[in-house]
Amino acid sequence: MSHTDQRLAELGIELPSAPAPAGSYVPAIQVGNLLYLSGAICLVNGEMTHTGKVGESRDIAYAQAAARVCALNLLAVAKAHLGDLDKVAQIVQLNGFVNGVPGFADSPIVINGASDLLVDILAERGSHTRAAVAVTGLPKDSTVEIQAVFEVTQ
Repeated sequence: MSHTDQRLAELGIELPSAPAPAGSYVPAIQVGNLLYLSGAICLVNGEMTHTGKVGESRDIAYAQAAARVCALNLLAVAKAHLGDLDKVAQIVQLNGFVNGVPGFADSPIVINGASDLLVDILAERGSHTRAAVAVTGLPKDSTVEIQAVFEVTQ
């Protein structure tokens, strides 16, 4: 069992299956030692887990849980591509999008749900640069969408 798989087990986390692309794109492309991951929404086993706008029908805690689902989907896609999450040398960047009401200003707090989880799982390798922005809509009314860039080892 890899170190990262052991850490997931310690935290009681089971990665979902990597979601299939929902359009004309691929979930991951590796260029050299960088792995670019397409946006992950709150989709697990073909079902949406978190939908709706934050500040309207959804609160911060709900949105943070949505961000965690997105982070786990990113890890699932990375594992499907790499075969082993121990090949993740560093999460370089996350771009988080929060489905919020106009004027919603707490996107960084929402995306902390993903950031904190990734650091819990990957320790220093999970620290990253980040953007967190509110948008007026996301695919399938997902509460959050996150895309990422990982540095990987060969």
